[in-house]
Amino acid sequence: SSSSANCWSHLHPVNMFNSCSAKFYHSKALTSPYPGSHIERSQVPEDKVDWLTEWEDYNPVEYTAKSVLSGPSWADPQINDKGFFPKFNERDGEVERKSLNGLYVVENGRPRNPVGRTGLTGRGLLGRWGPNHAADPVVTRWKRDGSGNKVTHPVTGKNILQFVAIKRRDCGEWAIPGGMVDPGEKISATLRREFQEEALNALEKSPEEKAKLEKQLHDLFSQEHFVVYRGYVDDPRNTDNAWMETEAVNYHDETGETMDNLPLEAGDDAGAVKWVDISEKLELYASHSYFIKLVTEKRGAHWSEDPGPECPE
Repeated sequence: SSSSANCWSHLHPVNMFNSCSAKFYHSKALTSPYPGSHIERSQVPEDKVDWLTEWEDYNPVEYTAKSVLSGPSWADPQINDKGFFPKFNERDGEVERKSLNGLYVVENGRPRNPVGRTGLTGRGLLGRWGPNHAADPVVTRWKRDGSGNKVTHPVTGKNILQFVAIKRRDCGEWAIPGGMVDPGEKISATLRREFQEEALNALEKSPEEKAKLEKQLHDLFSQEHFVVYRGYVDDPRNTDNAWMETEAVNYHDETGETMDNLPLEAGDDAGAVKWVDISEKLELYASHSYFIKLVTEKRGAHWSEDPGPECPE
């Protein structure tokens, strides 16, 4: 419900486990069929999501996608495989197995989703047991008219913010152009790489074109930015044993000059890319609308014509 969405503005965005409505927080991770499959999750009633609630008959479906089991470089082996001894809750060689939300429980050798039951065990489409780390660069600018003046919303009088959105090839939803953190990679490097690959089609560019893009992007990514959110993501790919976590970071082009010269071009996992006006009407992938809302609050930009009911303090 939208009222629970408003509650979030009172929370410290870095950890939202005490949200006013747990349901709002863990809904996409309960949807069926599981993405890219015909697998139906076991149904989990709202009052049974929490692991602290006893549920002796809980009998989730086990599913790990063939693409994960085929042993790509980005995926772990199965838990019982010979020679696989993952170090959960710590840095395991180049692989970060620490959660942004603190310690998670490991039961029978398998990590347990910190937010609760999902009706599915195994890893689904996710490569890692436990947290799968992503990074989401939210690149913004002010909407301007033909004369270069900022455009304000007719009802709220607040300036309208725009962000670079990509249309995901896998599900057709609009999203922030983010992606997975490679083993050993710094988050700052992931943010820049994913933006280049998905919003600027850097993988298809010549070395010269790439170098030019790098230089322009350096201006944007080296200026002041802020971490919008760090932690668990309510993602349709989550399972009882594997889940998405992200660090969403806002890079804001105040004058609009840096991004004016960057040719947006969809690449890698993106089917399309464009500047999108931000408002509460946006329907985005996973928890991305929430990250975008936090950015508008931070920038004092337009979000909603209706302030909505506030949460009890």
